[in-house]
Amino acid sequence: MSMAVEMSSKQQPTKDFFSSPALSLSLAGIFRNASSGSTNPEEDFLSRKVVDDEDRTVEMSSENSGPTRSRSEEDLDGEDHEEDEEEDGSKGNKRKRKKYHRHTTDQIRHMEALFKETPHPDEKQRQQLSKQLGLAPRQVKFWFQNRRTQIKAIQERHENSLLKAELEKLREENKAMRESFSKANSSCPNCGGGPDDLHLENSKLKAELDKLRAALGRTPYPLQASCSEDQEHRLGSLDFYTGVFALEKSRIAEVANRATLELQKMATSAEPLWLRSVETGREILNYDEYLKEFPQAQASSFPGRKTIEASRDVGIVFMDAHKLAQSFMDVGQWKEMFACLISKAATVDVIRQGEGPSRIDGAIQLMFGEMQLLTPVVPTREVYFVRSCRQLSPEKWAVVDVSVSVEDNNTEKEASLLKCRKLPSGCIIEDTSNGHSKVTWVEHLDVSASTVQPLFRSLVNTGLAFGARHWVATLQLHCERLVFFMATNVPTKDSLGVTTLAGRKSVLKMAQRMTQSFYRAIAASSYHQWTKITTKTGQDMRVSSRKNLHDPGEPTGVIVCASSSLWLPVSPTLLFDYFRDEARRHEWDALSNGAHVQSIASLSKGQDRGNSVAIQTVKSREKSIWVLQDSCTNSFESVVVYAPVDINTTQLVLAGHDPSNIQILPSGFSIIPDGVESRPLVITTTQDDRNSQGGSLLTVALQTLINPSPATKLNMESVESVTNLVSVTLHNIKRSLQIEDC
Repeated sequence: MSMAVEMSSKQQPTKDFFSSPALSLSLAGIFRNASSGSTNPEEDFLSRKVVDDEDRTVEMSSENSGPTRSRSEEDLDGEDHEEDEEEDGSKGNKRKRKKYHRHTTDQIRHMEALFKETPHPDEKQRQQLSKQLGLAPRQVKFWFQNRRTQIKAIQERHENSLLKAELEKLREENKAMRESFSKANSSCPNCGGGPDDLHLENSKLKAELDKLRAALGRTPYPLQASCSEDQEHRLGSLDFYTGVFALEKSRIAEVANRATLELQKMATSAEPLWLRSVETGREILNYDEYLKEFPQAQASSFPGRKTIEASRDVGIVFMDAHKLAQSFMDVGQWKEMFACLISKAATVDVIRQGEGPSRIDGAIQLMFGEMQLLTPVVPTREVYFVRSCRQLSPEKWAVVDVSVSVEDNNTEKEASLLKCRKLPSGCIIEDTSNGHSKVTWVEHLDVSASTVQPLFRSLVNTGLAFGARHWVATLQLHCERLVFFMATNVPTKDSLGVTTLAGRKSVLKMAQRMTQSFYRAIAASSYHQWTKITTKTGQDMRVSSRKNLHDPGEPTGVIVCASSSLWLPVSPTLLFDYFRDEARRHEWDALSNGAHVQSIASLSKGQDRGNSVAIQTVKSREKSIWVLQDSCTNSFESVVVYAPVDINTTQLVLAGHDPSNIQILPSGFSIIPDGVESRPLVITTTQDDRNSQGGSLLTVALQTLINPSPATKLNMESVESVTNLVSVTLHNIKRSLQIEDC
């Protein structure tokens, strides 16, 4: 039996306690469970929730329509609706059944298209869509409400996993601090000595170790010629590759083939595998759907507490697909492409040679990479992986990275391989036109819990620091720089102060070498050993020192680098423009002493006005100093690098001479968005509007030659002079930007 039941939102409730619609429906469900033998009322409650948002809409009326109601900002307004009644055979009672409206595929497709543009359509848009699809306006309203609820639930699960990972990291930090404190206040279990005795014994052991190293000399390591020059710094940690990756080459080829298929799906699939966050606009991997699509991922997961980082981004680059794939398969070119992201790289073994003229189609290599951020406070990530390259069609290539399993011998070295693992990642490269390529990048990492300073924790834990957007933006900037470097028809406004193409190329080469040297100096790579120091003003600072003996591009002697990172309530774009402005250089540069600054030459190296190289003269009463400055910016990060240069040799570079042996010791700034995504999404279309909201993570690094003699020992006076210079620079920046209370 069925009948139409009219309900009014203005109807006064009766005095009967069980007359409330919401309460009576809920209790009726519980009593039915009891009579049918069900012992879990929660299952009956959940069974009445809105579960199928993609193809049907549930109509509900009053505010107290029951627990199925979605409590969003656009809650339902009490309109009337129809319900069917059917008789309960066991009790003779009447049970109300909600009426569902199933949508067609075409209706869902049109509503999905509007949802991607605006998750919160206004009344006019809903009315227009309802007429177009033949639906009632309230049906459209319910569908959008249910769709937002579904995506929000998935996002909350994603955020919950991030918060759990962060909680585990905090617990590990707390445990490590307690253990460190306990060791510092305990005596040696063997000799019974206190902390002073331990320090003395440690010094003696280090001295003996240095003598043994000097007597043994350097043992050559038989890596392939394709290894980068940086491999000589990793001789002690790369020599266990053959023992760890003791897999048959055919097995590695199978892993690479499966990874290529997975990457293609990850790069091309839309919802439900990838969902776009309503709050931030970023794509989020629906991990439940991922495990359904790729069940083998669960079986191959490494043990221990892990954090999954998954991201995807698309960009157009100034390089054809074949040449770009070649660059990825050459470890030297790959490292140069991503100099700010990769501190070390090596091709360990060639599993299979490729086919075709370039020998890259079907090629498989075993590789190593150390990933970094441009700050010493974020630990680097070492990752060992197999890289394969395959031509999918005449215009399309796939370059895929995936970590392989290791031998389970429980050694410390092999355990270090589990700290960062690449799930199938990489890029699909497709030729478009005029030498351009469309790059779809997927970055999918399995990362163990590690200690990250609170300042950068949000940026790292959300996956932004090493995510796809960072890689694509860096690649675009590199390819753009190559185009401007090779250009022969450079407009006069883009090459001021340089009269010849040879001079332009020489200046750009010198600036690039300076910036890459700055990248090596500022990061937390094992190139340097950083020591944390707290200054008198309370500012945390990192200090490292090195001795240069053989590099002709740097001054010979003892070099000290001091660095500090902090948050500033200034957008990255404004902060970047502030450091580039020569008229404001005297406001922050402690070495200029308020001297007048003027540009001698200015060279453009990209479409953005911020990508440029300048030679400036700082004129004081005593003398004039020339400063080479390189500015780089993309959608993720910006850097401003500078160094004083010799006037006579720089004039030769302007005339086109080779700048390779000119001594440069760079200092500069790294600017990264703070990674806080709780703000509403602001869609911007111009470069000047980029990052118009939010603060910046600024890292300052200054380098100084303490003594030209490499045999000189480092003293605290020298360290204090460099750290004081950083402190003064930071104070000047805050005062100039009127943020001294920050």
